[in-house]
Amino acid sequence: MSERILTARNLSKVVSSAEGKLTILHDLSLDLARGDSLAIVGSSGSGKSTLLGLLAGLDLPSGGEIVLLGHTLGSLDEDQRARVRAAHVGFVFQSFQLLDSLNALENVMLPLELDGRKDAEPRARELLERVGLGQRLTHYPRQLSGGEQQRVAIARAFAAEPDVLFADEPTGNLDTHTGERISDLLFELNRERGTTLVLVTHDERLAHRCQRHIRLESGHLIDHVEP
Repeated sequence: MSERILTARNLSKVVSSAEGKLTILHDLSLDLARGDSLAIVGSSGSGKSTLLGLLAGLDLPSGGEIVLLGHTLGSLDEDQRARVRAAHVGFVFQSFQLLDSLNALENVMLPLELDGRKDAEPRARELLERVGLGQRLTHYPRQLSGGEQQRVAIARAFAAEPDVLFADEPTGNLDTHTGERISDLLFELNRERGTTLVLVTHDERLAHRCQRHIRLESGHLIDHVEP
């Protein structure tokens, strides 16, 4: 049996609004093993990004629990959750989230340096070459296309060899051709490194490349598809 990486049990998320209490997620459960790929799909406002944030420990649920590699996230304070994320989690965002003042190499090196890695530069160079940017190491984000910026973001996300990679609309700001290349890269690295991949997407083609996908509607799990 594959090692269980992430377990969510009976998750709910309730927030206050002008109209009173608003339930964003209702009683949702799932399990993920090492190397799994899961797509979270649904219309805008269905709770996809909220669920991603909860699974990654960026926010806490109103009810239920999440266990990430043996850590029950609800029992940890914010600093402890940040340490768990630093040790086990990578992120790829629709908006790339690169630092404009750092070049491509420096953007990928940064999380490794913060982790005290002695091999930060060679590791960053290796990953940028792997994503086809070996000739763009000293270019700044403003000098890169959207697809190139996303490749830098992917290299940065994989740099610390995360157990789980969370991707929020990773192709949302890209044209169809570039988006397909980025999708290919994500799944290649997912297979090569045994990383568990969890992504939020509106793109049904991207979703169907995952081993499993779940569909949310108004915070309810309405469809759960596995091979």
